[in-house]
Parts: sequence; C-alpha cells; structure tokens
Amino acid sequence: MSYPVTFEADYIEHHSRLTTFFRLILVIPLIVVLWFYEIVAFFVVIFAWFAIVITGRFPDALYGFLAGFIRFLTRATGYSSLLVDPYPPFGGAPDASYPIRMDFDGPLPSYSRVKTGFRFILAIPVAVLRWAIGLLLEVAAIGAWFVIVITGRLPRGLFDVMVLASSYTARSDAYLLLLTETYPPFQDEQTRAAGLAEY
Repeated sequence: MSYPVTFEADYIEHHSRLTTFFRLILVIPLIVVLWFYEIVAFFVVIFAWFAIVITGRFPDALYGFLAGFIRFLTRATGYSSLLVDPYPPFGGAPDASYPIRMDFDGPLPSYSRVKTGFRFILAIPVAVLRWAIGLLLEVAAIGAWFVIVITGRLPRGLFDVMVLASSYTARSDAYLLLLTETYPPFQDEQTRAAGLAEY
C-alpha cells in the first residue's frame, strides 16, 4: 500500500553554473513569498486541528491549502538546495512540467481525534528525523554547489542522496501538518521509481 503523499524528482545532469553561483540571491523572492505562505499555513493548521478533533474530518479547503503549501515549500527547497535548476512556479498548484512533483490522495473519510489531538507528542520522532535529514540535505547542497560551479553537472549519486532527503522531508511535512495519520516511510515506491527513471 503506497503512502498517500508522493514525491517525484527528475534527474537533470546539466545545471547552469551562473544561476548556481548566485542561487542564494535568486531564492530571495521565494523566501519572501514562503514567509507569508507560512504565516497563513500556521493558522490553517490550527483551524484544521480543531476541525478534526471536534468532527473527525479534515475540511477539503483546508486540506487543499496545506497540500499546496507543502508543494510550494518542497519546490522552493529543491531549488535552493540545487536539486533542480529551473525556477519554481509561485504557488502550490500542481505542475506536471516542473521536475519536482508532489501528489496528495486527499482527505481521509475520517480521522482519529486522538491521533490528531496528541499529534504534537506523536510527531516528535518524525520532527527529530526530519531535522537530521535536513542537515544531510544542507551538506549535500554545499557539495553540489561546488561541483556544479566547477563542472556544470550534478552527479547522479549526489542527486540520489538529495532526493532521499527531500522526499522524506516532504512526506514528514505532510504528517506534521496533519494531512496524513501514518508515520512517513523513509523511502517509498514512487521515490525509488523516480530515482531509477533516468538510468
């Protein structure tokens, strides 16, 4: 049974040395938009938490907003960490043409009020692992920056490490923001398939 949140990333070997060199400057507009997006998402999560604890259901509009937020966050992170080279679209709408894609199965028919009510406790192991994986992604991004600036290429092995870190981060965000009730797997079928797609 596949996880209800999927992540895919296309391997593109050649990257622009110029945009890679100035990546920290180029991400500034994304950071600004993401900052406002995060403020709204914070309140949406609170509303969703109350809705689920009281009714056992996740309102479609709130679910859709948070799914879009995670999608945009994942694209922005992928671009800033040099996983992908094309500039990400602003907003969280699905975009099949972008090399990072996320899909969500949609709200469950019903949610456990207990699991949602105590999510802040249940999520501790996920949050700790997400933090550790984030460090791995940062180290890989620094290595990728030097390699790409020198060679103009992103090595496949480095890409695979970054995909592993990015995919877990994206799925853990979905868990932390209440979109799913089950712990995110470290790797799923879609991530493995994406990693092998270009071989």
